[in-house]
Amino acid sequence: MYKAKIDLKYNSCLVTGGAGFIGSHICEEAVNQGKRVICLDNMVAGKEENIAGLRDKKNFTFFRADVTDLETIVPQFKEVDIVFHNAASKCTVCRQDPFLDLKVNTWGTWCVLEASRLAKVKKVIVASTGSVYGEARYLPQDEEHPVKPRSNYGVSKLAGERYAEVFKEYYGLDYSVIRYFHVYGPRQESAEWGGVIPIFIRRAWQDKPLTIFGDGSQVRSFTYVKDDVNANFLLANDSRANGQVYNAASGIKVTILELAGLVKELMGKTSLPVEFADWRSGDIKVFDINNSKIKELGLSFETDFRAGLQATIDWYKGYFKAQRI
Repeated sequence: MYKAKIDLKYNSCLVTGGAGFIGSHICEEAVNQGKRVICLDNMVAGKEENIAGLRDKKNFTFFRADVTDLETIVPQFKEVDIVFHNAASKCTVCRQDPFLDLKVNTWGTWCVLEASRLAKVKKVIVASTGSVYGEARYLPQDEEHPVKPRSNYGVSKLAGERYAEVFKEYYGLDYSVIRYFHVYGPRQESAEWGGVIPIFIRRAWQDKPLTIFGDGSQVRSFTYVKDDVNANFLLANDSRANGQVYNAASGIKVTILELAGLVKELMGKTSLPVEFADWRSGDIKVFDINNSKIKELGLSFETDFRAGLQATIDWYKGYFKAQRI
C-alpha cells in the first residue's frame, strides 16, 4: 500500500527502541535503503518478531541494552552518523509506575544524548509526544502552543525535549524533536496497554465488545506509521530542522466513537456492542493539530485514514491467525 518516499542521506544510524512499533519500521526502511543500522532495545516492550526479517541482513545489528545504562550503550554509538531515539516508557505505564516512566523517558533520554555527544554523532532525532501540550488553549495546536502536560508521561517526555535543548546549547549537539500523535499501523501492541486501534481490532477479532473510556467524543489525530518514518528521515536530512520541534500528525480528526464504528464496519462485525467505562485520568479530550511547520519542510502525509486502517486490519488478521489469538 505504501512506499516510503524520503531517502535517508546518512550512511549509518542507531535506533533506540528499534524492536518496538515505530522503531522497527525505522530500522526496516533504513536497512532497505542500504544503511548500516544498529537496533538497540532492552526487549521489555520490543518484540523479536518485529525485527525477525532483518536479522539476516548484513547491514543490520541488534544490541540488547537499556537506554538508562549509559556505560553499556556508549560503545554502540561509535561511528554512528545519526540517532533515532524512540525508546520510551509508554503513556499507559506512567499510571502504574511513575518512577519507571521518569527513569526511561527522562534519564534514558539524557543517556542517549550523552552517548551521542561522546561519539560525536551528527544529530539526534528525539521522539516526543503531543501529550506535552495538555488540554488545548486554542485549536489547532501548533508548536508554539503552551506546554502544560496533564500526565506523568507528558512531563517526562517534555523533560527529555528540554535536555536536548541543553545539549545543543552546551555541547553543540544537533537535534530535532518529533512529536507523535496516535501513530497506528502494523506491529503496534494490541494488548490492553497498547494503542486504541489495535485493541479495537483485537477485540473485534475475538468478538468482544469494544470498550471506550468516556463517552467517545474525544478527538484524535491518527497518523500512519510509514508517514512518521518519512517524518523522521526528513528531520534527519534537513539542517533547517536543527534545534526545532515538529508536530508529526496527519491532521485527520476522528472521534473514538467514530473509530469504533469504522473498525466494526471494516471487519464485518457491525453487530458488536460498544461498552463505555469511566474517563481515564489525564486523558486529553481534543487533539486538533497544526502540521504546517513540518509540511513546509516538504513532508506530505500520504495515507488516507480508511485505507491505512484497512491495511492495518489486514496485517493483524494475519498476525492473529499465526499467533492463534
